[in-house]
Amino acid sequence: MLAIQVASPNQHIRPLTSRINESGHLTIGGCDVVELAQRFGTPLYILDEHTLRTACRQYTGALSRHYPGPSLALYASKALSLLAVSAVVAQEGMGIDVVSAGELLTALQAGVDARTVYLHGNNKSAFEIGLALDAGATVVADNWLDLETLADLAQDRPEPPRVMVRMTPGIECHTHEYIRTGHLDSKFGFDPNELPQVLAFLARTPTLHATGLHAHIGSQVFDLQAHIDTARVLVEWFNKALTLGLNFSELNIGGGLGICYTPTDDPPSIEQWVATVSRAIIDACQHYNVPLPRLLCEPGRSLIGPAGVTLYTVGSTKTVPDIRTYISVDGGMSDNPRPITYKAQYTAAVANKMNDSRRSVVTIAGKHCESGDVLLRDVELPPLAGGDVLAVFSTGAYNFSMASNYNRLTRPAIVLVSDGEASIVLKRESLDDLLRLDRLPERLQP
Repeated sequence: MLAIQVASPNQHIRPLTSRINESGHLTIGGCDVVELAQRFGTPLYILDEHTLRTACRQYTGALSRHYPGPSLALYASKALSLLAVSAVVAQEGMGIDVVSAGELLTALQAGVDARTVYLHGNNKSAFEIGLALDAGATVVADNWLDLETLADLAQDRPEPPRVMVRMTPGIECHTHEYIRTGHLDSKFGFDPNELPQVLAFLARTPTLHATGLHAHIGSQVFDLQAHIDTARVLVEWFNKALTLGLNFSELNIGGGLGICYTPTDDPPSIEQWVATVSRAIIDACQHYNVPLPRLLCEPGRSLIGPAGVTLYTVGSTKTVPDIRTYISVDGGMSDNPRPITYKAQYTAAVANKMNDSRRSVVTIAGKHCESGDVLLRDVELPPLAGGDVLAVFSTGAYNFSMASNYNRLTRPAIVLVSDGEASIVLKRESLDDLLRLDRLPERLQP
């Protein structure tokens, strides 16, 4: 009997449950997205639970198939930190990578086991490190201040806190310069020339339980060779740590697997990525004759990105003869800052005209007072009119998490869809919310 190949979500622009119903409307998770727009308002973020769970299962399943040692996939929650998302990934047997007190609190309140939580960051406060230690999470030391703070906070604790060391492997990858993190000119991690001192410090500091090494080369990466090279560097230093008497047992290869934003994107599948990384770690461990460590990885975008769709309502139109037609929507850079920040590209559809084969070239503009607030430039879509619902795909990662209140716009709601049901997992901000923390000195009051 032939095995059924399950689609790798990161290789699909639309969520796996996307369909077109008899009305010619886009449906996701069994829900008519035009009805969702009417019910919850726009802009609106939609998350497809099935797509998210499928990606989680592919990571955990691939690790069990391809890596003979212990393993744990961690969700890089900076991509989208929500109680509901944290709860789903924990149900699927994953841990969570956090980078702030807020992300840590979110994970813990969602019921994530603190022993599977790892705190990252290049400038952690003593407060954040203390919270992580109190909860029982592992802290990933990024610099000497982290190590000094950890050593200080560990003195009065009954058990040595678990600590990993983040290193900069010196690996270049082909992605946007703002999201490369593994090359030497990076704000993250210890440089290789610092590692002998770091390992010596840990060897003479018994109040810290050093568990292993971490490296991350960047985000939206398609190049598997870069991950192979990173694995070799990690195992080389893992071996050096063992020779110093450090009881290292974990290696975290990072994440960064890319997704499809446009039809020209061609990322490896989750299965390919895990198989490649696993083989690279196994081969390097055999070369150095060291035992297989617990293998950690931390996907973010490739888990949550394909599950997300953003809905907008079409408003005004402006045609500049012989140049461009602008179609404005009721959101923009405040709910998706990636185009203006990274020149990120997306794919869109008109959710209420899915069977309309007519095409015209338009530019989708946001409503903010910035000329650069353009979501999609020169894209082919059916003729658009006021009130149409525009669906922009692959927006689950780094859209809400980087959203703002620019121009005093409220941030959108998020709904989780599954089997025809839509549940609000984040309420829409109100105008009152915008003013909730404002204070007007008495001398300025009307």
